[in-house]
Amino acid sequence: MIVLGLDPGTRKCGYAVLAALDQAPIALGIAPVDALAATARDLVAAHGVTTIVVGRGTNAAVVAQAVEPLGLPIRFVDEYETTLRARARYFHDHPPRGWRRLVPRGMLLPDRPVDDYAALLIAERYLQAPSEGQESSARAR
Repeated sequence: MIVLGLDPGTRKCGYAVLAALDQAPIALGIAPVDALAATARDLVAAHGVTTIVVGRGTNAAVVAQAVEPLGLPIRFVDEYETTLRARARYFHDHPPRGWRRLVPRGMLLPDRPVDDYAALLIAERYLQAPSEGQESSARAR
């Protein structure tokens, strides 16, 4: 199973392609919402995505509508605290350097958006428990 995780936003959407929890992500990135359909189509074609997982939050319905024409199952996952956890994951992968390493990580802000890391966490949540509390419809509630 190869999952495309999407962290929906009003202007941009983080995405992550993940095959297994114990493997590095295949692709990470951030796309404008109006270009998401084309980006998702390219990711599906390039990586053989079988399921699309959308964070159930801001703009989830619009993002689900954008990827619905791809014909893949769309699942919704709770995205509670993914932004905070994405920040921590970013600093784990990109440790601060210089004087910034002396500042507690909880007080640091990444130098770029971390929507792609939030999408990675959404995909991982789905892979951890694909049958627990997941919605199978293509509409957000």
